[in-house]
Amino acid sequence: MLETSARLLRLLALLQSRPFWPGRELAARLEVTARTVRNDVERLRALGYQVDSVTGPAGGYRLGAGAALPPLLLDDEEAVAVAVSLHAAAAGTVSGIEETSLRALAKLQQMLPGRLRRRIEAVRAATVSVAGRGPTVDAGTLSAVAAAVRDHEVLRFDYLDHEGAASARAAEPYRLVYTGRRWYLLAWDTGRGDWRTFRADRIRPRTPNGPRFRPRPLPGDAATHVLRGVGSAAWRHPARVRLHAPPERLAEILPPSTGVLHADGVLETGGDSLRNLAAFLGTLGVPFTVLDPPELRALLHELAARFAQA
Repeated sequence: MLETSARLLRLLALLQSRPFWPGRELAARLEVTARTVRNDVERLRALGYQVDSVTGPAGGYRLGAGAALPPLLLDDEEAVAVAVSLHAAAAGTVSGIEETSLRALAKLQQMLPGRLRRRIEAVRAATVSVAGRGPTVDAGTLSAVAAAVRDHEVLRFDYLDHEGAASARAAEPYRLVYTGRRWYLLAWDTGRGDWRTFRADRIRPRTPNGPRFRPRPLPGDAATHVLRGVGSAAWRHPARVRLHAPPERLAEILPPSTGVLHADGVLETGGDSLRNLAAFLGTLGVPFTVLDPPELRALLHELAARFAQA
């Protein structure tokens, strides 16, 4: 029989591994009696773990959420995933959590065996983050918006548009979408009676929130809707280009922030200048046909002649 402390750790690991455990199965896995399992569950509760029990022939135990965060047991892969995520959070686009992420990472690394620290260090050394090049979002803002999405409450906020003009808005928030550089909120603007996409770094929530609302049907896929709306507003030169390559190849070379890729290979994209857009298309390494605008086709003809002379 395992010593009590070791058995408690194994019991905790089992409870964390799946939502529900029958009492008899736990006893068999731990090689103890059902009474010992009940006693060990009481010890876990005394340590701050919320363990719910179900009585009867089909009774068992599940690990619930308590008022405080007790220690967690992570396997090797989970520990590496958490550490890598904390590294990314420390240099990411959400402001206000960098120091907290580093503190949590330091605690985790202190407890890790050498083999896992080497794996994490290899990932860190081989990775270059460019997330910091985009605007950062206050962590409190993201939390407030996410809570309004979860609770179906009208979000009241001050908003700065791309020209710096401020306005007071009220909207039914539906989804937060992260494109790799920026966070966006997809919401139904109650004042304008239409779907709108808001940059999260320009949102300043007001308290309290407005009344609860009945969710409307989403306008298709939230991410696609946001990318299309962002592109039409942000690109000085929008374009439609048909890419002649298999879908799996296009999935490899096109980041989500590029634009909206349709099933027929048509990419809705754009750029700040036609020359930048032409250069981007040239770097994809796949054949393409410009559907519009005509100015982009004319520029490509000019560039093709120049390259042929070179």
